[in-house]
Amino acid sequence: MPIVIRLDVMLAMRKVKSKDLAAAVGITEANLSLLKSGKVKGIRFATLEAICEELDCKPGDIIDYEPDARAGAQ
Repeated sequence: MPIVIRLDVMLAMRKVKSKDLAAAVGITEANLSLLKSGKVKGIRFATLEAICEELDCKPGDIIDYEPDARAGAQ
């Protein structure tokens, strides 16, 4: 999939634990884990906004598009 989630990188840069982010954003740790691994098909804008607000970042800091990622997976 050419959409790459870099949430784990941002968490490390901000020194925030997944557990703390999940609580602050109002989602379960399991859902945050699925999001971090890229195993979700979508994310609500309200959730994305809350994550960005909590981590003081922009959506592009945690979600990236790499068109070559699809070619490498085939």
